[in-house]
Amino acid sequence: MSRKISKVLGMMHNYLYIKRYNVRVGKGNTLNGRLFLFNGLGGEIKIGNNCLINSGKEFNPIGGDCRTILRTEKSGKIIIGNHVGISNSAIIAFSEIIIADDVMIGGNCMIFDSDFHSLDYFDRMNDRNVRSEPVEIREGAFIGCSSIILKGVTIGKHSVIGAGSVVTQSIPENEIWAGNPARFIRKIL
Repeated sequence: MSRKISKVLGMMHNYLYIKRYNVRVGKGNTLNGRLFLFNGLGGEIKIGNNCLINSGKEFNPIGGDCRTILRTEKSGKIIIGNHVGISNSAIIAFSEIIIADDVMIGGNCMIFDSDFHSLDYFDRMNDRNVRSEPVEIREGAFIGCSSIILKGVTIGKHSVIGAGSVVTQSIPENEIWAGNPARFIRKIL
């Protein structure tokens, strides 16, 4: 399928899902490919202005063969600021995920504010007592490809997360962190 046809089909798909799930979308956005959107009962998904969201290998080859997922469960919220770039990433909120202005999220990243399942066997088998804590990615942060941001984490203003990192704790502003689990590398001057 040609890229032009794929782009038109993606636009139609995205329009239908935006309407179906009551996603609020600002002006001047470019939504390439087919996004997977799901807004739980009482949930909220909001995309600011002038954002670029790629979904699918045709639009960002380093993101692999995955697509962008914006999904809320229950009354979860995903709030995306202005001038944000996201490629082929999964963002799933049970509580709240806030992505501030000028954030860049590389290909194949995962941002979750929940454990999805309890650690306790009996609770896990009955889907009870699942922990969820808000995630915030502050202005101008950059999340390298294939990174995972876990519940309760705040990424500080202008900080950089190295590719393939697993972020389990909050990161101060103007710092580079990388690894599994992510560790401090150096300050950004």
